[in-house]
Amino acid sequence: MSQEPKEIPNMDAADLWKEEVFTDRKVGTIRRLSPVKADGAPDAGRATLYLGEASLYTPGGTLPLAFEIPAQSLDKAVALYGECAAKAFEEAMEELQEMRRKASSSIVIPKAGAAGLQGAGLGPGMPPGKLHLP
Repeated sequence: MSQEPKEIPNMDAADLWKEEVFTDRKVGTIRRLSPVKADGAPDAGRATLYLGEASLYTPGGTLPLAFEIPAQSLDKAVALYGECAAKAFEEAMEELQEMRRKASSSIVIPKAGAAGLQGAGLGPGMPPGKLHLP
């Protein structure tokens, strides 16, 4: 039995973008998002966006990086690509370090008398260091 979605997703006709992809086939990709109206005509009331993409190779595999490039033209986006990619790399590394820190601080050490130790004669009410033999 397949479940139908409770809500049908609808595209926002007031927030449409035409996407173009530029690459040097060596370093990365720049996506130019040009705002358009519902009929496909250019929407001069909104700014064009430039998004950079790169891959970070790690021992665990490839980590995709995506970042906005604050530029008003493709040539400016190309010129800013390296700087923005480096910043995205630094932010990704900081986030990974934070995730590692949180993971290492979430180790739980069971207290004495915890579940599983009662069968060994260390039940509740027994003083620490004393072994109860039935």
